[in-house]
Amino acid sequence: MPAMQNPPELRPDLARARLSETKRDGQPTIGMVSLGCPKALVDSERILTRLRAEGYGISPDYSGADAVIVNTCGFLDSAKAESLEAIGEALNENGRVIVTGCLGAEPDYITGVHPKVLAVTGPHQYEQVLDAVHGAVPPAPDPFVDLLPSSGVKLTPRHYSYLKISEGCNHACKFCIIPDMRGKLASRPAKAVLREAEKLVEAGVKELLVISQDTSAYGTDWKDRADKFPILPLARELGSLGAWVRMHYVYPYPHVRDLVPMMAEGLVLPYLDIPFQHAHPDTLRRMARPAAAARTLDEIAAWRAACPEIVLRSTFIVGYPGETEAEFQTLLDWLDEAQLDRVGCFQYENVAGARSNALPDHVAPELKQERWERFMEKAQEISEAKLAAKVGKRLEVIVDLVEDDAATCRTMADAPEIDGNLFIDEGHEALSPGDIVTVEVDEAGEYDLWGRLIHG
Repeated sequence: MPAMQNPPELRPDLARARLSETKRDGQPTIGMVSLGCPKALVDSERILTRLRAEGYGISPDYSGADAVIVNTCGFLDSAKAESLEAIGEALNENGRVIVTGCLGAEPDYITGVHPKVLAVTGPHQYEQVLDAVHGAVPPAPDPFVDLLPSSGVKLTPRHYSYLKISEGCNHACKFCIIPDMRGKLASRPAKAVLREAEKLVEAGVKELLVISQDTSAYGTDWKDRADKFPILPLARELGSLGAWVRMHYVYPYPHVRDLVPMMAEGLVLPYLDIPFQHAHPDTLRRMARPAAAARTLDEIAAWRAACPEIVLRSTFIVGYPGETEAEFQTLLDWLDEAQLDRVGCFQYENVAGARSNALPDHVAPELKQERWERFMEKAQEISEAKLAAKVGKRLEVIVDLVEDDAATCRTMADAPEIDGNLFIDEGHEALSPGDIVTVEVDEAGEYDLWGRLIHG
């Protein structure tokens, strides 16, 4: 997943943590910027929660902070460049910078460009980050004033939250260095995940976004386990908490078929985020990914049979080394047949340390761009037709933002930040973020919907 700087309303360096931040006398403060994917955002929340519990304040800007933490992304070279730029910006504006996150797995790379950083720590090394902060800015807690809500510091809006269930990955995809940066699969204990989820729901969270590197493999790293596939009982337990539960990064293993009936029951949202990456068996083999695209179509048909309203989101890579025009055309044809609801596409990019760099027949940049455009045109056609079919239907939506001219909402088919929105532009004044309401869809675009509130 390429670097995604969190949008302004979600960026922790703009102090969108869910706390009132009136600085008390003598309170040390920390600024923060979080780059990359939602998994990095969860790491940032954990770091800030620990620091907040120790009495640190969260600064709304670099200049007012005693030090700044930059949580980096290192998945692609473009992500590394963005991370280095963010570090440079923090150094210019503050001067006292601690680096953590995925790019922190390459400390020499960072200090070679920015030798003045105070410390560099790797991904999910919470203790080392805290040690570095303590060294730069000693804590000065006041137990009578520094109260921390039970849900901790959240960098997302109050009504939804990412729930990270594991770290690392056991796959060996040639284009990816995440296992090198974040290690092998290490699943969190189910009790800890459920306790966190319960606290979030008690604090008012209406939607839990389940994330990891490989959600369907959750718990398969435990030697002594009661269930062969622990994601299934975990999903059922999460579904009993009364919030929307959305599954991200689900690999299409056969046991995913057992998740889908929970979607039909209404326990889990009928939404699967599955990284297919390509459809041609030769391309998939060069990627070192399962090369059974035809069987994948059978799986999709089985999921839709078990839960007709299921929404499928996926990401793909075009221009992978060795990709021929025939292989790319197979991908377009597969997309036509699969009729996925939500699709993202990235042009292949070399990443330092990835085995795909050494593959022969790299695709020229202009050809990658041309294929990306053709792919997105096809995906847009499919999206437009699918959304047009929703006009006249009644849907449940969750409200994200209420402004004077409209309320921005999401249907069950839409994850925050990456999918579309549904807009209500009349009679929305009494709505609040986190409300779940029924609308009738009266207009559709390429990626978004418009609707009117249904009362009663």
